[in-house]
Amino acid sequence: MKNQNNENVQKDDIAAIGIGAMIVFIALILVAAVASAVIIQTGEKLQQNAQQTGSDTEQEISGKISVNAVFVWDDAASYLVYFETSPGSGILDEANIDYQLTCETAAGAYQYVSGTLAAATEFDGAALTNNLEPGVSYSMIMDATLGDDCSATSVGINSKVTLWIHVESGGSTYESLIISDTTRGSSVI
Repeated sequence: MKNQNNENVQKDDIAAIGIGAMIVFIALILVAAVASAVIIQTGEKLQQNAQQTGSDTEQEISGKISVNAVFVWDDAASYLVYFETSPGSGILDEANIDYQLTCETAAGAYQYVSGTLAAATEFDGAALTNNLEPGVSYSMIMDATLGDDCSATSVGINSKVTLWIHVESGGSTYESLIISDTTRGSSVI
């Protein structure tokens, strides 16, 4: 009889080892499931952030104005600006586009002028229908005396006027206008 008891004890030890191994295996599966859930959740969060950043960048670039050239138009009052919408832009409403001029006059006073592109015309002089379309060049006479005075004669030769063009819900364009000659037709950009 002793032999029979010894065999049963050995069989019980083997069964206990198998159950322990199965518990460890199940624990490893649970840990792997939790780790994979964390990795998947992190990947989804990164994808959402990347999509949002891409959308923000597309919005910023697609709603922007490119300035091609700026000339002195009326040395005491205005500049002639040639511009177009940036590549990839959609149709922009000119009433939602503003410009700002900042400068320091020859006398040393800081000046600020702002207006809208509502007065813009197509390059050939045709009137607009409140929309700036991609691939079309436009021109406008930008009044530099709305409020303060940033005209060419006000700032003087060898001075700088800063031009900002802001598109509502879009991007902003920054240009420095360098006044080297105040006569009509002089290039400042």
